[in-house]
Amino acid sequence: MIPLITVKNLEVRAGKKVLLSIPHFRIHEGEVLGIMGPNGAGKSTFIKALSLLERPEQGSILLKDRDITNDMTVEIRRKFAVAMQQPLLLDMNVYQNVAIGLKLRKLPRQEIKNKVDHWLEKFHVSHLAKKHAFTLSGGEAQRVNLARAMVLDPEVLFLDEPFSALDFPTKVQLLKDIKSIIQQTNTTTVFVSHDLMELKYMADSLAILIDGDLKQSGPTAEVLSSPNPSAAAFINQWKDLLK
Repeated sequence: MIPLITVKNLEVRAGKKVLLSIPHFRIHEGEVLGIMGPNGAGKSTFIKALSLLERPEQGSILLKDRDITNDMTVEIRRKFAVAMQQPLLLDMNVYQNVAIGLKLRKLPRQEIKNKVDHWLEKFHVSHLAKKHAFTLSGGEAQRVNLARAMVLDPEVLFLDEPFSALDFPTKVQLLKDIKSIIQQTNTTTVFVSHDLMELKYMADSLAILIDGDLKQSGPTAEVLSSPNPSAAAFINQWKDLLK
């Protein structure tokens, strides 16, 4: 089976500094990939490169068998949706925020309404539809942000620490909801987090990044139970905290 995304000899730099160096990596359709590592490990750089928000210095990114490394066409960009730690909602109400991407695609008004209503309901924010986005709580704003991403029916959903600023009860409920939605839609997801508990709950597979290098990847349970020497020190720090 051809992987959905294949990375080959990917390198991202800032000036002369190498931020990320990934010789080879694959993500399969329907997979939930967790990416973890210390601060400055290159996690956000990796997700930006994969979602074509940052161009690599060298290497290639393939979507199935198509090289999309420098492909900025609307056709390709519409296959991806990204939700960051800060929701970055627009100066309009909740309904308009979720509808904006569909309007840009010039979908019929009734189809837009049906899709927006569906995803507001799925994320339990239908009652906020007419509320201005800037008046929302952190948890509400992130739910709207995720609804805005999922309404576009992305082939790949990229999540860059979307729960890190939320209080624990809000985070737990939203994790349950987004996991259920990802499973129902079979959406391929790349999930960056600094929280091992989030990744154990969400991710089918886990990649450990340290200093821009991919130290280990594989099924989540396997990586955590049998880390290689390169990843062990970082993973064992987390295990010590969770004892």
